[in-house]
Amino acid sequence: MAMTIHVDIVSADTSIYSGLVEAVFASAIMGEVGIYPRHTPMLTRLKPGEVRVLVDGKEEQFYVSGGILEVQPSIITILADTAVRADDLDEASALEAKADAERSLKDSGAKLDYAEAQAKLAEAMAQLRSIERMRKGNTH
Repeated sequence: MAMTIHVDIVSADTSIYSGLVEAVFASAIMGEVGIYPRHTPMLTRLKPGEVRVLVDGKEEQFYVSGGILEVQPSIITILADTAVRADDLDEASALEAKADAERSLKDSGAKLDYAEAQAKLAEAMAQLRSIERMRKGNTH
């Protein structure tokens, strides 16, 4: 049996995942990180994107809108404003959000500020990348 570590993925309003995993992969601010049991304690911010957990040799995928990843000796905690299972992502909504953000960036008279529009565009793009990776993973 492979070594495991407990993982909690929590959004602002609910727990998305809680259980033992063999590894966690996430998009940290400093780059992609892979965490296995006995990893050194760590605290880092997450970029909007994918979080993957390895359970019994199979990957489960989640999307987070950013947040915090904390690694302790016996638990990994991911706290995110928004977290959803990758299967629950809606491609049409993500494409619409991307188009809205792009329009806001082009429209100099928009009330939405530039940084907010960029953040919304980055989040929509991260969701679309997660959907695309999930599709590629399902074709193998």
